[in-house]
Amino acid sequence: MILRDDITKDGEPVLRGRAEKVSFPLSEENQQLAHDMMEYLVVSQQDELAEKYDIRPGVGYAAPQIGQSKQMIAVLVPNIESEEEEIILKDVLVNPRIISHSVEKICLREGEGCLSVESDVPGYVPRYARITVSYDDVEGNHYKKRFKGYPAIVLQHEIDHLQGTLYYDHINADEPWSLPDDHTFLLGDEY
Repeated sequence: MILRDDITKDGEPVLRGRAEKVSFPLSEENQQLAHDMMEYLVVSQQDELAEKYDIRPGVGYAAPQIGQSKQMIAVLVPNIESEEEEIILKDVLVNPRIISHSVEKICLREGEGCLSVESDVPGYVPRYARITVSYDDVEGNHYKKRFKGYPAIVLQHEIDHLQGTLYYDHINADEPWSLPDDHTFLLGDEY
C-alpha cells in the first residue's frame, strides 16, 4: 500500500517534468500502479483507516506524485453537495488530455491543496468550469467525457501534474485572494 512516505514532496524534479505516455496493454507494473493509486484514495477517505496508516485524505493524485513519470492519474471524487456518501467520479485515467474547455472559470472558496505540497500556499486557483477529457482506462478502453464543477477542478489539478505544474503556479502572487475579471465564481461554501 502507498503510504505518506511514498508521496513525492514538492521540490523533487519528477514533479516539474512532463510525464511519459503510457502504452497498452498495460504492463503488470502499471496495472499494479493503477491499483495501488486507487487503493490509497479509497483508504484515505475513510477516517479510521487514514488515521491508522497516517495518510492524508485525497480526492486524486498523479503518478509523478509517487515518483513515477507516467501519464496516469487516480480520482475518487465524492459529491460535495450531497449528505449521502455518493461517489460521482472513481477511475484511473491513463494518458488524459483536456481537449476542450469553457471560457468561464471557477475556483474553490478555500483554495486548493496537494498531497505533495505539505506547506499551506493560500489563494484562489482559477480553473475552467467545464472541460472535455480524452483518456483511456486501465483496460485500454478510450473515452471522451465532459466534466463540470468540482470534478473538473480535480481533473485539471491532476492533469497539471502530468505537465509539471503545481496548483500554486496558478495563484496570483501579488493578490492571492483576488478573483480574475473573466467571470470566475467560487464553488462550495465548505471549500
